[in-house]
Amino acid sequence: MRIVVGMSGGVDSAVSALLLKKAGYDVLGVFMKNWEEKDEEGVCTSETDWKDVQRVCEIIDIPYYSVNFVKEYWDRVFTLFLNEYRAGRTPNPDVLCNREIKFKAFLDFAMQLGAEKIATGHFVQTDNEGRLLKGIDPNKEQSYFLYMLKKRQLLKSVFPVGAMTKAEVRQIAQEAGLPVARKKDSTGICFIGERQFKPFLRQFLPAQPGDMVTPEGEIVGKHDGLMYYTLGQRRGLGIGGHGDGRSYFVVDKDLERNRLIVAQGENHPLLYSKKAVVEQLTWIDEPARTGNHYGVKTRYRQPDQGAEILKMDGDTALVSFDAPQRAVTPGQSLVVYHENVCLGGGIIRETIR
Repeated sequence: MRIVVGMSGGVDSAVSALLLKKAGYDVLGVFMKNWEEKDEEGVCTSETDWKDVQRVCEIIDIPYYSVNFVKEYWDRVFTLFLNEYRAGRTPNPDVLCNREIKFKAFLDFAMQLGAEKIATGHFVQTDNEGRLLKGIDPNKEQSYFLYMLKKRQLLKSVFPVGAMTKAEVRQIAQEAGLPVARKKDSTGICFIGERQFKPFLRQFLPAQPGDMVTPEGEIVGKHDGLMYYTLGQRRGLGIGGHGDGRSYFVVDKDLERNRLIVAQGENHPLLYSKKAVVEQLTWIDEPARTGNHYGVKTRYRQPDQGAEILKMDGDTALVSFDAPQRAVTPGQSLVVYHENVCLGGGIIRETIR
């Protein structure tokens, strides 16, 4: 069986390719170039990653390719990312990247190469029925980012490291002499990388500074543009010497008047929501049911939170949390679980306190 592995230049996809080769599969490595730009030091990180892919594939002894998905990424992921920020929301482009690039454009490319399946280094698992299961390492588990996939895509995908811990993956890479065994995990948004967020976003969207105000309307500072802030944020507000001395947190955005609402105390009541309206619902196979109780995540690495789907209307749902949830953020994803199985989810449109 031919399996094409999506190689990122990191240790997880490198070990995935190694394990498949050892298992006797006909393995090809493919590096996806999704973004063309140099960082603040003038280094194109994709070039560095591509060199790491080449070195790894030569050690494993598998053929490798590079494929350019820059146009697809811009059209299908980045433009939507910008639109969400224009609307004052905080999007998650990694979710879209998985749906549109890794498990659509890349999957189609792999099939053209004669592959029967693709593989990635995601820390998730699947079963023979095409269900998406959580990876066993709670610190790396990534089903949250794959909830937009469909059963047909998962049936054509394998995740060799999903039943391992990150430490085990690094150990395998070390023993095999792979040069990425100790390579630092990439962080942040894929196309921004380690760069500062504000200067990057400013290249594409004009900033509109305005007032920072308390819920009572007192002006306590100036913001650089609502798009730069997210609910629950404390750092970077630049407010001091006001009120009772406690730190300020972002609790809301007033888009109409271009005001950032801030309040003191990390557990301010305005930071908590009892319900959320979720849109653009997508289900891997069978949809969740109204009236049923599930585990949900409103952000990555959050433990499952108990919730009930009160009603669904087309691709929109009203979800009620068992306990009020802090900093539920419009634009982010709410992902639904039944025990260890990821069912799907949607985009948070608004919250109800």
